[in-house]
Amino acid sequence: MASAREMRLRIKSIKNLSQVTRALQTVSASKVRKSIQAVEATSPYAEKAWKVLIHLARQPGHQSLHPLLAERETINKTLVILITGDRGLAGSYNVNIVRKTLQYFADHKSPVSYVAVGRKGREMLVRRGKSVVADFSQIPASPRFLDVSAIGWLAVDEFLNGHYDEVYIAYTRFINMLTQTPLVRKLLPLEVEFADEQIHNFNVTHHKSTGVFSYEPGQTEILDQIVPRFTALQIYQAILVAQASENAARMMAMQNATDNASELINILQLEYNKVRQQSITNEMLDIAGGAEALNQSLAQKLA
Repeated sequence: MASAREMRLRIKSIKNLSQVTRALQTVSASKVRKSIQAVEATSPYAEKAWKVLIHLARQPGHQSLHPLLAERETINKTLVILITGDRGLAGSYNVNIVRKTLQYFADHKSPVSYVAVGRKGREMLVRRGKSVVADFSQIPASPRFLDVSAIGWLAVDEFLNGHYDEVYIAYTRFINMLTQTPLVRKLLPLEVEFADEQIHNFNVTHHKSTGVFSYEPGQTEILDQIVPRFTALQIYQAILVAQASENAARMMAMQNATDNASELINILQLEYNKVRQQSITNEMLDIAGGAEALNQSLAQKLA
């Protein structure tokens, strides 16, 4: 059994560690709110752009309106934008999204290359021998659109140049503080059918296809501006949502670590009290034994 001094040191070190985990828990909760606010700030523009795309997509021959809307007849190469974190201490957050992505493309019909957004994802992909064509690490905690727009333009350029025939994005979708769901969906060619409101999360007006719209200066000019920007905006929003999920996962992990530290401190405190009580008892027995020996020695001398 450890000595009382050793147990005091263990209790002190665990208390210091619990202070760190509690601080990380508080910081992560604050970052979740900031990420959600950033997503909400981009929603008005994204909603309007999405409505325009929906209306244009309902016109006859919409796939010929813009190359980013056109499905390729043959899929030769696939690009996947994988969004993870740069740091650990977030439970199974990074592992879950990487496992989901690799399972999704395990039997894919074409070769798959990856754009790693986040150091953890890049490291796991490299360890598994996957093709990583680009790496974007050290994304700011509160990124602006300009901080991540290069990822969107990279995806658009690679698709338009014919280097890849489809582009997917993989990230962790934020549901609430307790639930974050890994998600893989196609980014390019842009699918504008109004199918999954939970993914697009926009309230689209004019759901019927009978409406007629006039556009100035024209459909082609509008699409040339909106489609690439909207693609980059989707990636930006995915990064913000992924950051919210990461911080929520880290908050819960740090909360569990703090609770476990408190429980361990209570256990060690009981053990310390037992050791200290046993030490006091042994000292009292030694004193009593010494006093008894002294009394016997005095009695023998007097006799």
